[in-house]
Amino acid sequence: MKYNKIVRGTFVERPNRFIARVMIDNEICTVHVKNTGRCKELLVEGVTVYLSASDNPARKTKYDLIAVEKVCGSQTRLINMDSQIVNDVAEEYLRAQFPNAYIKREVTYVSSRFDFYIENGEEKAFLEVKGVTLENDGIVSFPDAPTERGIKHLKELMSAKSRGYMAYVLFIIQMKDVKYFTPNDKTHKEFGDALRQAKTEGVKILAIDCLVEPDSVNYGKEVEIIL
Repeated sequence: MKYNKIVRGTFVERPNRFIARVMIDNEICTVHVKNTGRCKELLVEGVTVYLSASDNPARKTKYDLIAVEKVCGSQTRLINMDSQIVNDVAEEYLRAQFPNAYIKREVTYVSSRFDFYIENGEEKAFLEVKGVTLENDGIVSFPDAPTERGIKHLKELMSAKSRGYMAYVLFIIQMKDVKYFTPNDKTHKEFGDALRQAKTEGVKILAIDCLVEPDSVNYGKEVEIIL
């Protein structure tokens, strides 16, 4: 997935979930943040961020904040934090894995809307995607804030599995070179418990990392999962 017109800036502050103030060419600009999560460990004053310029003259904000450089000791890790591109990356991955499958996005099942519905031969499956930006010493985890919606999705996936569908959770890790993925029990143990229960009931749990550049993000390889 490619971005157009990338601009480098320095993060100043985030007044609310939707906007941030970024220094661009010695001018403080208000930009749109394409991730409503907390991201407090990423958006720290003074870090380098990357923005995509919009071609829409009617927009209130000219730029979208899409990636950030996280300083990790003596190294710097580039993390994509665009929550809107995660499903695009997932679709590229799924179409590469299942080239002959019927794949449809945004499908309603009971009271949930899953990210993907897949028919591959005789197999019919629902798949939910979660973007991962939280990292600590190479270990990545989800969620970065309590998510009752995430638990609801897991319960619906378990229900679908009990009714004969295949069910998947795909964690898109929006960075490269990580050790393994694990649920963030410290922040929301109920989600971790639900994820572990989902696995015991046959829901398949997958995690893949991403090749991240300032102007692009593409799926990488599978990452070990430790529940």
